[in-house]
Amino acid sequence: MRVTQSLNQTQFLTSIGALESGINQTQNQMSSGLQFTTASQNPTAAGSVNNYNQALAQSRQYGTNASSAQTNLNTEDNALSQVQSQLQALRTLALEANSGTLTNTNLSAIATQAVQIQNSLLALANTQNGNGEYIFGGFAAQTQPFTLSAAGATYNGDQGQRQVQIAAGQTVADGDNGDTVFNQIKTGNGTFTVAPSALNSGSGIVGATSVSNPALYDGGTYSITFAAAGAYKVMEGATLVASGSYTDGGTIAFNGVQVTLSGQPANGDSFSLAPSTNQSLFTTVQNLVSALQSGVSSPASSTGLNNSINAAINNIDQALSQSSNVRASIGGRLNSITTQQSVATSQQTQLQQSISTLQSLDFASAITTLDQQNTTLSAALQAFNLTQGLTLFKFL
Repeated sequence: MRVTQSLNQTQFLTSIGALESGINQTQNQMSSGLQFTTASQNPTAAGSVNNYNQALAQSRQYGTNASSAQTNLNTEDNALSQVQSQLQALRTLALEANSGTLTNTNLSAIATQAVQIQNSLLALANTQNGNGEYIFGGFAAQTQPFTLSAAGATYNGDQGQRQVQIAAGQTVADGDNGDTVFNQIKTGNGTFTVAPSALNSGSGIVGATSVSNPALYDGGTYSITFAAAGAYKVMEGATLVASGSYTDGGTIAFNGVQVTLSGQPANGDSFSLAPSTNQSLFTTVQNLVSALQSGVSSPASSTGLNNSINAAINNIDQALSQSSNVRASIGGRLNSITTQQSVATSQQTQLQQSISTLQSLDFASAITTLDQQNTTLSAALQAFNLTQGLTLFKFL
């Protein structure tokens, strides 16, 4: 094959183009700080970087979910803390009203304060987060969950509990519905409740109640009926369970339960003992308000007021216990989120380091490479210029 000057020039220009392309690529790498910007430049490393970036994006999304859940749970915990403060204040008012020395005017004033607490509790039950969602509405987060009613308050939400994914295979509930928090509260001592008959005429008042032996308590419904001179019978339907003689402040025990009474029940007075049921916090407050507003007009009504207040105090205690349980659950979820956030931060750091190792440019090495490429190009251009002036006439 004949090597012509034209062929030499073509080959040389091709080589020069390759050198310039290499210089441009190195300069682009230095400008972007990356070893490659397209998959074609390093297919293997680009595939790994893409996988790492997907894992990093997913981890960051989990982090966003976790932060959102954390905010909602902190909002709920703060609301329940205030609920507990209001319940403690209500309990103090109930104890004051139960002193037996207050006039109807005093009781009415306490009832007014109880209504104010009722309104505060309603506002807390309708707490919204920063997005305007009702935190106690369940899945119905756009609907105000509670509205006042004659019996206390009506729940308009649902029983849903939103789960938020904070890691692969790990979710956390970012709230609790209002039905669970405010409505599903056990009456009495949480196991059973004791209530006087509305027809009682004596001064018998229900005091402390407890389960002394869970193995003996069968969850039945009983009636405690009094006769003259303090004699009493405990019946379960038509079956006699226990009998005895009562003295003021004494305890009646049967089937693993204990009931303390004070005062003197009249002949024919009775008290019912039945398993605890669920009652709304707002019903408890409304019942207390109604009892205080009714006041005292006779010894019998005074006894009725005492029994109503004692029942309210028991139910307030159950509401406090319920809110404490929910707050404990919130605390556990917040701890899980904090732990996962720490794990995610470490994971993201590792992913970023892996991406950097594969893609980030070693500037010192790149500068050396660029210098070598520029030197090679300069030498090549000088050689080309020299060869362009060479002919046989130069040697004659």
